[in-house]
Amino acid sequence: MKKLDEVVKFHGHMCPGLALGYRVSAFALKELGRKASDEEIVAIVENNSCAVDAVQVMTGCTFGKGNLIFKDYGKQVYTFIKRPSGKAIRISIDWTPPPETEKEKEMWQRYMKGNRSTTVMKAVHKRKTKKIDSILKAKDSELFKIKNVTVTLPDAARIYPSVRCEKCGEKTMEPRLRVKNGKMVCMPCFEKK
Repeated sequence: MKKLDEVVKFHGHMCPGLALGYRVSAFALKELGRKASDEEIVAIVENNSCAVDAVQVMTGCTFGKGNLIFKDYGKQVYTFIKRPSGKAIRISIDWTPPPETEKEKEMWQRYMKGNRSTTVMKAVHKRKTKKIDSILKAKDSELFKIKNVTVTLPDAARIYPSVRCEKCGEKTMEPRLRVKNGKMVCMPCFEKK
């Protein structure tokens, strides 16, 4: 699982969200082909969870290349589109975590309230490990709902000139400038009262 090691190294630690992103990405690549070196694959992610780090490492979809699109819906849903064909799949997480004992639930609540004692941390780590193992061993059908979808292919990334804001002097992508009191200003300066 060399790829999983790369994902963990990028993210900084292993967790259930990262495991889900790893599995989602592996499935998408199986359906759409290899990792994007440029913009051959586009990912639309509907959350900003740990899973998105796995999507970046596994699929090559990044904000910098313009082929990672974030929709802040708070949903564990990932749509992948192959360029230029437009073939697209929508993957929603449908995984049910392993059942927890009352003691495990209690330890999680203590952790969430800030308790970082050795006993609580040991229980939280064990809980996390149980979930990660469940995700990595599950069948795709136990983790996901998968749909082939028709999606309007997003435009390829564009590079715009940077123009200095006439108020703060910071360089700003030209189409993000606004007019305020007859001056071209960045959005933060535009929004200031």
